[in-house]
Amino acid sequence: MDILKQRIAEQGVILSNQTLQLDALLNHQVDPKLIMEIGQEFARRFKEERITKVLTIESSGITVAFATALELGVPLVFARRKKTLTTDGEVWCERVPSFTKGIVTDILISKNVLSSQDRVLLIDDIIANGDAARGLIRILERAEAELAGVGVVVEKSFQAGARLIREMGYRFESIVAIKSLEGGAVQFESQ
Repeated sequence: MDILKQRIAEQGVILSNQTLQLDALLNHQVDPKLIMEIGQEFARRFKEERITKVLTIESSGITVAFATALELGVPLVFARRKKTLTTDGEVWCERVPSFTKGIVTDILISKNVLSSQDRVLLIDDIIANGDAARGLIRILERAEAELAGVGVVVEKSFQAGARLIREMGYRFESIVAIKSLEGGAVQFESQ
């Protein structure tokens, strides 16, 4: 998506050779029209996969996952990072490190929202090392749900996350792939 590449180049802030801040368009402020276009693109790519649910992790992936689920006509499930007073006692839980937050957190999904009958599309905003995605995959395996594929808005291909998911044998799609942030410039992979 050329418009996404353009917006990343214009509004992304390179914090280091490893870190790109996308607060102005994806992680803090959201352009609803752009998010809906991205959701439509994921739905187009995965429309033949018989998806029953879209899964993401709170919080930055929710908008894109919502747009994708809306377009596919299926429910959205998101993993919580904290247990609340209303959280069902029966949860799947995985401990995962967060590259951008620099901490390790638990991710929780109520057992009553995933089943062995589900064919799930995992959607997220950015993949770096892939720890969150692999944590969600472990939860899906324990729930005996089938992972139909993984869709990520921004793949940082110079980090291992996307490669590790592909090596696990899962279909992986990214809207844009960034090959480098070296020298203070975003360099995109040709897709």
